[in-house]
Amino acid sequence: MTALPEPTAGAFEGRTHLLPVRVYYEDTDFTGLVYHANYLRYFERGRSDFLRLISIGHAELLDQAEPIAFVVTRMDTRFRAAARIDDALIVRTLYEAIQGPRLIIRQTITRGDQVLTQADVEAACIDLKGRPRRPPEALRNALASWLLP
Repeated sequence: MTALPEPTAGAFEGRTHLLPVRVYYEDTDFTGLVYHANYLRYFERGRSDFLRLISIGHAELLDQAEPIAFVVTRMDTRFRAAARIDDALIVRTLYEAIQGPRLIIRQTITRGDQVLTQADVEAACIDLKGRPRRPPEALRNALASWLLP
């Protein structure tokens, strides 16, 4: 059997993570346009794969002595144009800052040079009881060189 490549987690261009996403039939509504909630899924993939590429996995965060997870506490989303079935999109993710338990993230979805959707995201680190807590030192250190100066 031929060995298949691993799924891509994208790549970095400077401080920005780029994740290619293809629009499938299941992503669209009856008009053939991407259903608005699916852009949020694409953004989630971008944030997760950014962390994956800097060696921070969600499973490892849950497997620590003091497990943590993330919860989106705010998302300001602007829809500018629609994506359609078979479009090749790029999810761009920039982690801007850490403020206490919060991670400040800016994301954009583009098709070629056209901006389709933008989101300013605030995610918080929480323990398994849902209480906010500062990101662990390993996460802060891993993100340090990626944050805006």
